[in-house]
Amino acid sequence: MVLATVFDTAAGSTVPLQTQGDALQAIQDSFLLSSSFWANIALAGVSILLFVYMGRNLSSSRAKLIWVAALLVPLVSISSYSSLVSGLTVGLLQMPAGHPLAGTGEVVSPWGRYLTWTFSTPAILAALGLLAGTDFTKLFTAITMDIGMCVTGLAAALTTSSLLIRWVFFGISTAFFLVVVYILLAEWSEDAARANTGEIFDTLRNLTVVLWFGYPVLWALGSEGLAVLGVGVTSWGYSGLDIVAKYAFAFLLLRWVANNESVVASNPSVFGGDD
Repeated sequence: MVLATVFDTAAGSTVPLQTQGDALQAIQDSFLLSSSFWANIALAGVSILLFVYMGRNLSSSRAKLIWVAALLVPLVSISSYSSLVSGLTVGLLQMPAGHPLAGTGEVVSPWGRYLTWTFSTPAILAALGLLAGTDFTKLFTAITMDIGMCVTGLAAALTTSSLLIRWVFFGISTAFFLVVVYILLAEWSEDAARANTGEIFDTLRNLTVVLWFGYPVLWALGSEGLAVLGVGVTSWGYSGLDIVAKYAFAFLLLRWVANNESVVASNPSVFGGDD
């Protein structure tokens, strides 16, 4: 939520910005929207407890680092979704001229999701990179491109001055995303084969790539883009993707690491030397 007293509408007039209470009321008035937040809070809480239990016997530093990265995913999510359900990171926006929802009043924008992704998706990539035994340069590149994807996605979601600029930011975000996909498919797959983690890496890589492609598609079709889908349906779409791309992903990863710790520990450190 932008902290200010007024904003300019498309007609040039100024109206008060909503308070957190206004955003909270809009969430409570929509069962689809609120339930999409609460479902993630509940599953993130269960995942935290489960992942702590799954990592209790890990001993090698590399396996523990993968565990921490995986655990960060639901930790970030439960914090972020709590902010969303409280209205703290939800805005009420008036869409720019030309947008399908322009002139229909204020549109609920759960922009806090982008904060979630800015912190949780680098953790996912860190876990995958460590599993693949990649080097620091490739890992750094993937994570920074991923952060760029999330930040420009946020810019696309919050831009209300111009429909064109909104879609330009979306295009930039997609370009960042395609770099990440290239690294996953072309670079880390070879690294994982050398690290003897190719089979589980390929499974998690395919899961990640397929699900992550769903996010820009949902943005384009949802209330932020062409508005083919309503706000509540869009929100549940994102929540459904998050549930599988985060919690199911992390569960599969940690289960394999717990059962194959010796393989993980035998790979060289990302930073050089031994873990």
